[in-house]
Amino acid sequence: MDKSREQSTDILEQVLSDTLTEDEKNSYTETLFDSIRHINEYGIEFWYARELQEALGYKQWRRFESVISKAKDACENSGNIVDDHFANIGKMVDLGSGAEREILDFQLSRYACYLIVQNGDSRKRVIALGQTYFAIKTQQQELIENFESLSEDKKRLAIRNEMKVHNKSLAEAANMAGITEPRDYAIFQNKGYQGLYGGLGRKDIHVRKGLKKSQDILDYMGSTELAANLFRATQTDEKLRKDHVIGKEAANQTHYEVGCKVRQTIKDLGGTMPEDLPTPEKGIKQIEREQKKIAKH
Repeated sequence: MDKSREQSTDILEQVLSDTLTEDEKNSYTETLFDSIRHINEYGIEFWYARELQEALGYKQWRRFESVISKAKDACENSGNIVDDHFANIGKMVDLGSGAEREILDFQLSRYACYLIVQNGDSRKRVIALGQTYFAIKTQQQELIENFESLSEDKKRLAIRNEMKVHNKSLAEAANMAGITEPRDYAIFQNKGYQGLYGGLGRKDIHVRKGLKKSQDILDYMGSTELAANLFRATQTDEKLRKDHVIGKEAANQTHYEVGCKVRQTIKDLGGTMPEDLPTPEKGIKQIEREQKKIAKH
């Protein structure tokens, strides 16, 4: 078994563990499906059916192939071109002693994966988790692709979801730089806010927005303010990795300087400083509840 297969098998065991909290299961589930995601030379993501088969706990290809067949029918019935989402490819496998055999495989789009888990064996716990993962990711992609035509609430929802993804990546980059303790990471995050908000830290922003103790400042930002914070997070993440920043102080300073540069860019463009932007009445959680109600009707 190669390293990637060993990794996905280990993650699958964690996903199916009864000892994990719901948040931990969701985190492992995301890691599981992200670990077998591929990017082609055009920057387009895809999954191999054979790898997805293993991730979803199907022992036999013929059983999984019947699920793929149902997913293809669903794709066609939805008015989509099947070959755009299920690309038929051949793959050579080693039979030992230098012998090889070609087997059937598919390059799957995210939408194809979504249809597969929707048609999979719902008694499998990993299938149910996969349904949630691909449903959320597919929805996020649709929001991004149609961003300009979205309402303000949907724009906020789309950027906030992107923030969750990039904050995880930023936390990983900070960890690589030497920030390993929760308290140190809180200080690191605060430095980014101070740079972007002209010296105001998380607590200051919280007070300025008039939020309750349990309310997250990111959940009460408009799309423009969220976009500024997303840019701060992605640029800091990239700089930490590209410059191989090591040490707490260096990482904190990097985050602060990136925040300052984003603030300066806003100023140069004649934009409103983030601390002066209005605080929306609705929080992200309320918008999510409203969107779920709309989806049910």
